[in-house]
Amino acid sequence: METFGKPLHRYMNRRLLLKSLTLSALAPSVLAKSPSPNFVRLAHITDVHILPFFTAMKGFERCLHHIQSLDVKPSLIINGGDSVMEAHLNNANAAERQWKAWHRVLASENQLPMLHTIGNHDIWCPDNSPQSFETGKKMAADQLQMSKNYYSTSLGAWKIIVLDSVQCGGKERWYTARLDDAQMDWLKKELKNTPANQFVAVVSHVPILAACVFFDGKRLDNGTWQVPGAWMHADSREITELFYQYPNVKLALSGHVHLRDLVEYNGVTYCCNGAVSGAWWAGKYQHTAPGYATIDLFDDGTFSNQYAQY
Repeated sequence: METFGKPLHRYMNRRLLLKSLTLSALAPSVLAKSPSPNFVRLAHITDVHILPFFTAMKGFERCLHHIQSLDVKPSLIINGGDSVMEAHLNNANAAERQWKAWHRVLASENQLPMLHTIGNHDIWCPDNSPQSFETGKKMAADQLQMSKNYYSTSLGAWKIIVLDSVQCGGKERWYTARLDDAQMDWLKKELKNTPANQFVAVVSHVPILAACVFFDGKRLDNGTWQVPGAWMHADSREITELFYQYPNVKLALSGHVHLRDLVEYNGVTYCCNGAVSGAWWAGKYQHTAPGYATIDLFDDGTFSNQYAQY
């Protein structure tokens, strides 16, 4: 099995990488670019599934142009994960070409800062062993210039918490959607230490709670709904119970399913926001067209989530 001799980012032009900004690179002045003192606008892209081919690269380019041509330009872009088509179990050269395509489009077509989330398709590993999985996740983090897989940042009246949904699932199912123990402890402390008057929006690749997962494939088996732990967070109940303790948690954004929905549960709105790639660059996935969401976060804790077809 061919392996990476060096981290992929060593092969990238430094200018390309710097275009994809990380949390540590976000300047406090990002709020100065917000459309008004009363709200900040974000763009939520997810499931780009870039390939080094014309259709995918031009499609991603059109999406970025659409975002940056809005009358009110977003202050930053949140990338919800699955940036590349498929790194897992792919050969090293194919994974490298996908990441090069990702950086190439961002370098030439994007002028906005970005926050990143790791998706399952971003993780390159030659097998499903825990060691290979963690090495592959580290490679994905390096590509996205992420110093941590989960983190938070403040935007005025709001805090953005980015989670790492994808954990090693073993040989039978190579990943499962959940928070590991260390991340769950971190999240509990993060919410406890957030002022009650600061509102919280959570970002995950896999939905914490969603309705669309019941319609992605044949999920009804002998009269029983079957939703795999790779479709929606297996620890959904624990996370939603945690959120219930903190009324300032208002919004949770996700992708992964390539379908759109909005679920309100115990005071939190869960938005699954489709996919930039739609049906993996083959048009609509079921009834959901390729697109992205614009999110306006208002200083009074209200928000809007609007899906845009580009």
